[in-house]
Amino acid sequence: MTKSSSSLSSSSVNGPWSIYKLFFSISLICTLFMSSYLLFNKPVSAPTSILQNTLQDPGFTLKVFVSELPRSYNYGLLQEYWSLPPDNRIRFDPDHVPGLKQNNSNLEFPPYPKNPVTTQNSAEYWLLGDLMTPEHLRNGSIAKRVYDVKEADVVFVPFFSALSCEMQLSIDRRILPMKVMKNLDYKRQKEVIDIVTNSEAWKRSGGRDHIFALSNPMAMWHVKDEIAPAILLVVDFGGWVQIDAKASHGNSNEKIGHTQVSLIKDVIVPYNHLLPALQLSDNQPRHNLLFYKGAKHRQRGGVIRAKLWSMLEHEPGVVMEEGVADETGRQQSIKGMRDSEFCLHPAGDTPTSCRLFDAIQSLCIPVIVSDQIELPFEGIIDYSEFSVFVSSNDALQPKWLVTHLQNISKEQREEYRKNLARVQPMFEYDNGFPGGIGPIDPNGTVNQIWKKIYHKVPMIKEAVTRNRRKPPGTSIPLRCQCT
Repeated sequence: MTKSSSSLSSSSVNGPWSIYKLFFSISLICTLFMSSYLLFNKPVSAPTSILQNTLQDPGFTLKVFVSELPRSYNYGLLQEYWSLPPDNRIRFDPDHVPGLKQNNSNLEFPPYPKNPVTTQNSAEYWLLGDLMTPEHLRNGSIAKRVYDVKEADVVFVPFFSALSCEMQLSIDRRILPMKVMKNLDYKRQKEVIDIVTNSEAWKRSGGRDHIFALSNPMAMWHVKDEIAPAILLVVDFGGWVQIDAKASHGNSNEKIGHTQVSLIKDVIVPYNHLLPALQLSDNQPRHNLLFYKGAKHRQRGGVIRAKLWSMLEHEPGVVMEEGVADETGRQQSIKGMRDSEFCLHPAGDTPTSCRLFDAIQSLCIPVIVSDQIELPFEGIIDYSEFSVFVSSNDALQPKWLVTHLQNISKEQREEYRKNLARVQPMFEYDNGFPGGIGPIDPNGTVNQIWKKIYHKVPMIKEAVTRNRRKPPGTSIPLRCQCT
């Protein structure tokens, strides 16, 4: 007798009770099958993967204490900026036209510069503006400002570090790498560190719960060792692989270690875009396949730019242009991005640039050729749904990139563009209020940054607790926080 017939025979011997159990089992299987079918086949009104936001609980808050820094390191620094002469790095400085700088330098909360080489590095300005907004108006932010550090999840350091760096570059860029007191950026960095690290808030956590916004790749790197334990808001990690000038001649090649900067504790934030947003309803037919406007030559990982340029500049449907940071260059970029299906985004001196966020606002599908790039808000959004990622090796094969883009169907391009339109608000800092003081867009950049910081809080609290139980005179070894 076979095994199957033996089982059947056994059921028959046990009578009606066994038949009941068999019927119950079959019914249970059918019920589970129908539940699974309904669960996984229910209709959806819109794609859900593009915005993977899991923080929708209205009771969810991030409690933020603002470190007590003198005004001269934030809004006072802005007032000083508006009193400077025009920036000699650009042909026309929009911030220094007659009458404008005098008006802005007298405001309590001055506007952030419109100078294109400065305005893209403004994350700290908008974050502080949100925290400075009166509580009854802060109906869009998940951050709640608290005035007792013991109640705080994190401590925000209100230093406009990118502005400090850019001001020194506009005055005398030659001494920016030098640790000398006539380097005003270095001087401010040291003063801020002295104030912050001597505070009770820093001492209680070793700085692990402090936030430094560094939206310029060169911001604060003279004091990188001192701020290493903190949460760093950076546009990418490339700026931390800089020459560290231990002496005034800047001949050191020290690089920051992985124990000091990591996706585990730090947050990637976007540059502020320079081009206006194009609404999907205003999109027009695009006549170019691929567009790039910017510098041809860059250092380190950016050497790929020159190679791509020589390969692509004579390809039909491809536009490669040198960029100039003035209003003429801006208008040319607007036209070029809006008239092109794809916008090339090769690595520069650092893995990313403002160009990526200009492409998003222009609904021009980004083509990212940057093997070491880290991107803002990953885990909340999926960049592969509105961007094309290409390895450097593939991009440098003759004809490969153009052929690859040509083979992307019209339907797929339209889907990319719809997804670009969905994420545009997530890369918008400006809240539309003078001085940046006013309610923010719940879907805007500032709130997305707070959300990413919120995700770090459990890890931060664990690290602080572990440090407290450490016996005096011992040290915790540095470990690579590789990702």
